[in-house]
Amino acid sequence: MFHIFRYQPLRLITQNSLSTMCLKLMLSRPVAFAQIWKSWFSSHSLGKKNIILMGPPGAGKTTVGRIVGQKLDCPVIDIDDDVLETTWNMSVSEKLQDVGYEEFLEEEGKALLKFSASGSVISLSGSNPMHAAGMQHVKKNGIVVYLDVPTTVIMSRLKSKEMDRIVGLSPGISLKDILQFRKQFYKRWFDIRVLCGGDIAAEAVAEKVLDAVKRYQDSELETFISTRSSRSGRSTEEDSHKLYFSDVITQGLALDGGLFVPERGLPKFTAEEWQGLIEATYVERAQVILERCIHPADIPASKLAEIIETAYGENFSCSKIAPVRHLAGNQFLLELFHGPTALFKDFALQLVPHLFAYCIPRSCNYLILVATSGDTGSAVLDGFSRLHDTDKQRIALVNFFPEDGVSPVQKSQMIGCQKENAWSVGVKSDFDFCQTAIKQIFTNSDFTGFLTVEYGTALAAANSINWARLLPQIVYHSSAYLDLVHQGIISFGSPVDICIPTGNFGNMLAAFYAKMMGIPIRKCICASNENNVLTDFIRTGVYDLRGRKLISTFSPAVDILKSSNLERYLHLIANEDGQLVTQLFNQLENQGHFQLRKDLLGKLQQDFVAGWCSDEDCLAAIHSVYSTTGYILDTHTAVAKVVADRLQDRTCPIIISSTAHYSKFAPAILRALRIAEINQNPLSQLHLLSSYSALPPIHWGLLETLKKTGSGDHQVCAAETSALMSHIETLIQNHFM
Repeated sequence: MFHIFRYQPLRLITQNSLSTMCLKLMLSRPVAFAQIWKSWFSSHSLGKKNIILMGPPGAGKTTVGRIVGQKLDCPVIDIDDDVLETTWNMSVSEKLQDVGYEEFLEEEGKALLKFSASGSVISLSGSNPMHAAGMQHVKKNGIVVYLDVPTTVIMSRLKSKEMDRIVGLSPGISLKDILQFRKQFYKRWFDIRVLCGGDIAAEAVAEKVLDAVKRYQDSELETFISTRSSRSGRSTEEDSHKLYFSDVITQGLALDGGLFVPERGLPKFTAEEWQGLIEATYVERAQVILERCIHPADIPASKLAEIIETAYGENFSCSKIAPVRHLAGNQFLLELFHGPTALFKDFALQLVPHLFAYCIPRSCNYLILVATSGDTGSAVLDGFSRLHDTDKQRIALVNFFPEDGVSPVQKSQMIGCQKENAWSVGVKSDFDFCQTAIKQIFTNSDFTGFLTVEYGTALAAANSINWARLLPQIVYHSSAYLDLVHQGIISFGSPVDICIPTGNFGNMLAAFYAKMMGIPIRKCICASNENNVLTDFIRTGVYDLRGRKLISTFSPAVDILKSSNLERYLHLIANEDGQLVTQLFNQLENQGHFQLRKDLLGKLQQDFVAGWCSDEDCLAAIHSVYSTTGYILDTHTAVAKVVADRLQDRTCPIIISSTAHYSKFAPAILRALRIAEINQNPLSQLHLLSSYSALPPIHWGLLETLKKTGSGDHQVCAAETSALMSHIETLIQNHFM
């Protein structure tokens, strides 16, 4: 595999600095903790770098700056008081009245351009970031920390202080408008974001600033390990070769066959931090959450913001991106089908291609391998086809899917989404074979080495086995809860249940991760179709594939028997015992089954409950919901609805993940609605469904794709790993050579 050279912002400290003992001192002896910080920053100095505090007026920059400076025993400079007023020999408010808004910004910028400092804590004015040249000058010698305070909190603070020097405030322009307008400038310049809730004390904000600066300087603590490695069993060589986000998004699968997970787990948000996101847009929530999960040494905050806005901008038909809709009673639908290919995987696959393109080295070509049970194919093809043209020349994709195991619409869509750098190949087998074959190809060092040497091409994965695929799913589960709070359905801290149709366990795992990060989820309900191996496993602790054959159902995206992401969860509850995980999955591969220890089964059943649904009950649920509400569920959402009805206790709201638009499964939907004659043409089926004037309407993207492409052409190969390898080599020759 190729290893990426990573820019490390001041990687200076060791993994053992600020140990658990220090954290205990922080809680019990604030004075002692301040001494630790002072000692740490003197030993691992910023050098000539400044800590630059940025944020709206009323964010507390001046007060926090003084506290941080005191803790670090370094100079503190307030731009308003110590630079502007000294330079102008008048107050800021007087200067604003004297020259007016536009001239004030220019004069403020000029003063900033003449300013220089080193090793200091600098508190900017609220309007400094609006002058590009001035900010570029200051940022060259500092780490910009954005004190992100909710707009409602800022407005309340400013009102109580009766501040009269807000740049841009004039008749006809509200304070709220000014604060919203300025956010674009804050997002442009910051290196680190610190979330500041309404009631948080300045002392606590100062400590968060120090924590954030420490994280920024030291990405050593945000490394990844394989689910099949153990800390106690790792060699010195393995410890010295650390893997970061940039590495794992590129490699996809660990060399030992395991999946990558963060070595020190996921970040935690406080209740106050989550509450600060209640008023935020989906894009804003995504940026805050992903900034905590992706170190700025891998992707700087400004670049991450650009990628997120590209992914969730015009490509989604609903402005809320992932709206939550009331269905009936205590049940709510999280609509995850407003992306270009009408399914939940658009959330990851509109984002991940851009993350991938940013992280990979420019010196190598990459071929992405994907196995799909139906839904991933069109989403990943669409996502990678939206890359910039220069990236398409060095990044290509091949999508393997079960030739006879997807719906007609899914198949038409996958074929229609093929582009100059993205192809679909049908395999004469099921999804489990496709997924297993790809894993075997990744761990075949002879083949991957041959591709690298002969063609200068490395392989990578975009399936849910890739860690980056899970992160956007954490975002939408978190956002759904915040939306219920925002709508007044619940207050923050009140629990909800979540029910998800699942086969590969990725979406389910992401919901559990959101819970670990602080979202008050009570029950995670796993909904299976007749391929109910996960339901049996959660109920018994026995994962048993012996004698099981994959059943073709009306919900093909969860027609899966081997749930890859389950490995990440088992690694977590087994206290990162990679040897045990290796043993379990080797036994599954070789003998077709494994059984959890009693203590691990207990943990599993604390975290998840499970049920399954027959095809007959699935269709009945679609008919019943349409008859009573006028809303059409897709077949996967109907599976979750049936299981939710059976397992929920109705003591709290339950959010059902609506993972796909019903248009993708038109034949089953028409059958559920009891239409006698069904035309086999997918486009005709959609036109028939549109005549029902149902909610939601026919999906725009799917309709356009089918209109443009018809059936199209694609390649088909035999159910042999060697056949897939042959296709891969041919595609590399045709595209890159």
